[in-house]
Amino acid sequence: MKHIFRKGTDETKPVLLLLHGTGGNEEDLLPLADMISPESSILSVRGNVSENGMPRFFRRLSEGVFDEEDLIFRTNELNDFLQEASEKYGFDRGNIVAVGYSNGANIAGSLLFHHHRSLKGALLHHPMVPRRGLELPDLSGVPVFIGAGKNDPICPAHETEELDQLLTGAGASVEVKWEQMGHQLTRAEVEAAADFFKKELL
Repeated sequence: MKHIFRKGTDETKPVLLLLHGTGGNEEDLLPLADMISPESSILSVRGNVSENGMPRFFRRLSEGVFDEEDLIFRTNELNDFLQEASEKYGFDRGNIVAVGYSNGANIAGSLLFHHHRSLKGALLHHPMVPRRGLELPDLSGVPVFIGAGKNDPICPAHETEELDQLLTGAGASVEVKWEQMGHQLTRAEVEAAADFFKKELL
């Protein structure tokens, strides 16, 4: 997978896995990493799927309707890539925290849904429920931040509430930060994610 790896100044801190939104790339979320944990190593990945020339992490059938078969395939692909990257760059596979926005947050959520201990924690900005009717792995001790917009037309409030319930039901420690905004990523939301990271993941 096309990616950027940037070694941090403190290798004990979690590696930040950066996962962009639709139409983004591996450069997009680098400023977020500097706000969240400037000493951490960074692994920023570009989605392997193209939708009308826009990079994504998995296919969708229409707005808000995921191609589940492709989602599962791409989730497994990303999970395997994380193992390969940890061996190549010499970081702890068990010390990865995902920072995802929109489509990137969805694939990060899918990692949590499908692979036990795939992530130490996750900062999910405007995620949706990746799959329904799935028995989730034990997520005890996994902190998850969800940033959401009360007026988000792509990710309505009930999606956020359902995701919170599913993750909490599997044992994750979830904090939801609501903004009176739409789908855009705000500075206040990133600052809240940074505070959560320092409190729960350091």
